[in-house]
Formats: sequence, C-alpha cells, structure tokens
Amino acid sequence: MTRTTRTTRASTGNKAARRAVRTPRRPEIGLPELRPYEEALAPDGDYDGMAFEDADLAGTEASGARFLECGIRNCSLDEARWERARLLDSVLEGVTGAGTDLAGVELRDVEVLDARLGGVQLHGARLSRVLVRGGKIDFLNLRQSRLLDVTFENCVLVEPDFGGAVLERVAFTGCVLRGVDFSRAALTDVDLRDAVELDIAAGIGQLGGAVINSTQLMDLAPAFAAELGVRVGG
Repeated sequence: MTRTTRTTRASTGNKAARRAVRTPRRPEIGLPELRPYEEALAPDGDYDGMAFEDADLAGTEASGARFLECGIRNCSLDEARWERARLLDSVLEGVTGAGTDLAGVELRDVEVLDARLGGVQLHGARLSRVLVRGGKIDFLNLRQSRLLDVTFENCVLVEPDFGGAVLERVAFTGCVLRGVDFSRAALTDVDLRDAVELDIAAGIGQLGGAVINSTQLMDLAPAFAAELGVRVGG
C-alpha cells in the first residue's frame, strides 16, 4: 500500500507541475486569397495579402516594411536586410538564407515552417504568438529580444543566443538545442522538458523560471555544480 501511495503521489505531483507551466498561445492565421508578388521590395513598404513564391529575395532592402497576411514560401533571403520590419498574420515556409538581418523586427501571429537559415540576426526583436516548426537554424541571434507565446517544435537550433532576452511562455517541443546561450536572460514559463537534446553552453544559472525533466537535470548536473562552485570528488 505504501509503495502504491508513493507512486500515485509522484504521478500526481508530475501532473501538477506540468499543469503549472503556462503553455504558449499558438498563432491564429487565416490567410485570404493572395495576390502574386510583382513589385520590388522597398524600405518602409506596405505589402498586404501578397504571395511570395519561389522568389529570389537575396539582398533585398525592406527595413521598416510591413507584411500583413502574406505567404512567403520557398524564397531565398540571403543577406536580406529587413531590419525593424513587421510581419503580421503571415506564413514563412521553406525559406532559406544566410546572414539575413531581421534586427528589431516584430513577428506577431506568424508561422515559420521548415526554414533553413544560418546567422540570422533577430536581436532586439519582438515575437508574439509565433510557431517555429521543423527545419534548422544555425547561429540564431535573439539577444535582447522579447519572446511571448513562442513555440519551437521539431526543429534544430545550433548555438542559439538568447543573451539578455526575455522569454515568457516559450516551449521547445521535440527540438534539438545545441550550445544554447541564456546569459542574462529572464525566463518565465519556459518549457524545456520535451527537447530531445539540450546542451547549454552559457547561462545555466538563468534557468530559474524554466522547467526541465529529471533526465535533463542529471545531464546538466555538472554544469549546475560548476555554476555554484561546487566541487565533486570521490
């Protein structure tokens, strides 16, 4: 009876802990019938209800532009400069690129699907109700950004930098996270339990406000000990 009672209590405790973490709200996107993209992108431009399909947008300058209810699919964004752009109620699918500059961008109610990006700059960005699903992003720079209601799902993030960022209601589900930097980040309701790989390179002491599972705790124990200055001997 005692063993059964303990198991039940542990199970109840685990369920209570999972319920206690607030889950991110997902984006709600209903794209209208889109018009083909036919004009050149320009700084501070307005693009409503447009379809960007298989377009070469490499090197484009769209700083301060607004994209509302747009579909950007299978486009190249190499060295594109879209600083401070606003992407609202939009879908980016199959986009590729290296060195894409999205510093200070706002993403609200946006899906990023099967992207393959490297060195993308998102420092100082604002992300709200964003889903990043599938694909691989190398050297993602989210320093000093604010992430609210963001879900990373089944994607690979190599050396993502969340230094000084604010993360609230952020989940990493089925993700591979390698070399994560949480230095000076502020985390609230950040769910790391379902990450299939979790490697934290810096900022292990900032995990207050995050939730990890027992296996991850054991894997991260040496890093926690080093952070606290604990020496393990014998």
